[in-house]
Amino acid sequence: MRDDRLYLSDMLEAIAQIQKHAAGGRDSLEREELVRTWIVYHIQVIGEAAQRLSKELRSSHPEVPWAQIAAMRNILVHAYFRIDLDEVWSVVSRDLPILKPQVEAILAALGPV
Repeated sequence: MRDDRLYLSDMLEAIAQIQKHAAGGRDSLEREELVRTWIVYHIQVIGEAAQRLSKELRSSHPEVPWAQIAAMRNILVHAYFRIDLDEVWSVVSRDLPILKPQVEAILAALGPV
């Protein structure tokens, strides 16, 4: 079983990849299929990693919306051809800037692997 630190690191890496490729703004999400696919894929990675974190870690950090993160992953995976780009952009522009420092703080508190 992987350590929680590895899953948190996966989340941070996915956030960094999204932020790098979302720099073109909402227009690039809508116009560029590769950017859209890249962003959606990495949101799925974040959700999958969040689901695999231990119950203890998730319950000790209720400030992070773990269930909503997992739900977004499930929506993207199971409704791929009906993805709501408004919701995806909301995750990118509103949720990830909040999630990133939360994950960084949790990871820092856990210490090195």
